[in-house]
Amino acid sequence: MMNTLVAYFSATGVTAGVAARLANAIGADLYEIVPKVPYKAEDLDWTKQDSRSSVEMNDSASRPEIATAVGNMDRYKTVFIGFPIWWYTAPAIIRTFLEEYDLQGKTVVPFATSGGSGMGRTSERLASSCAGADLKEGKRFAADTGEGELKDWAEQYIR
Repeated sequence: MMNTLVAYFSATGVTAGVAARLANAIGADLYEIVPKVPYKAEDLDWTKQDSRSSVEMNDSASRPEIATAVGNMDRYKTVFIGFPIWWYTAPAIIRTFLEEYDLQGKTVVPFATSGGSGMGRTSERLASSCAGADLKEGKRFAADTGEGELKDWAEQYIR
């Protein structure tokens, strides 16, 4: 489906796997959200208040830079946006991505991976970054979720 994009950020590779299976299952384009400054293991240590991820997640204005842009975002009608759950919501770089594009009239569908946390108030917190888009509630998936389950879920949003 050339009018569907699966964009994702993955710090450890788990979300990357789910995103690749989703894109393959629905025939969508795949785009990795790569931070301009890559995250190191110590950046992801949520138990330390001064770790990069902790600082970003505690600052609602934080917008980590992205290394590259999506080419011709205008052609996509549906954008699936994948990420790991951090602090019961999406990482700050997801807001960076969403705010870089005109999403007016597009359907934006979050999906996430997590070892145990649910989606929480993720969609509510992303709403201000999706001006004019039809932002859906989204869903959390296990690391080993198969293409069949992903396709069954995603097809309701593809237009």
